[in-house]
Amino acid sequence: MQGIREHDWVERTGELFEAAMFRGDSSALERSDEMLDAVEAPLAMARGKVLHVRFLNDREENGRELELFERAAELYRRLGDAPGEADALFWIGCWHQVVKGDGTTGRPYFERSYALAKSVDDRMTMSYAIRHLGFADKDAGQLDQARDRLTESVTLRREIGFRPGEAAGLVALAYLAAETGDRAAAIRHLDEAQAVAEECGAKAVSGWVEQARTLIGS
Repeated sequence: MQGIREHDWVERTGELFEAAMFRGDSSALERSDEMLDAVEAPLAMARGKVLHVRFLNDREENGRELELFERAAELYRRLGDAPGEADALFWIGCWHQVVKGDGTTGRPYFERSYALAKSVDDRMTMSYAIRHLGFADKDAGQLDQARDRLTESVTLRREIGFRPGEAAGLVALAYLAAETGDRAAAIRHLDEAQAVAEECGAKAVSGWVEQARTLIGS
């Protein structure tokens, strides 16, 4: 049950309440629960993502972020919404990896997210999950596997036309290339990332490119 507009669900849950309260329709309670779950799940996701961006900006941890993503995963699972559950699982992993600096705990969430997203051909979520598995591999010193996974993420994003994400993925590949001593590849990735970011107006990613150039020395 997706895409419910506010006035629709408010009106419909009101009708279901009356059906249960005054007409003795006990099945209306279950239908109401399902509808409210379908409203609450994306709201929890949206609030969690806002908290995550705030963390990236100020580096102040808010434990409610994890609670929101876990709640969303539970609700999506209950609704049988595989894309939603895959997305929520990714963000749970991201909280562990990015906020807590614990890629080991985050890894199984990324793996489950990727597998679930792949089962429904949700290439956007696949691109995020495989990207962060690549970061986990990099931290574990598995650089070849990290490169394969970061490359897959970029490929997926190109396929679906997610240009800002493609540019961000190229920046990640540039850092990895620099770490492995392939400066020429690093510069090539940054040049391509800059071109893509400028083309799609991803100003934040353009800033990441310039920062990478300074750190890499290109």
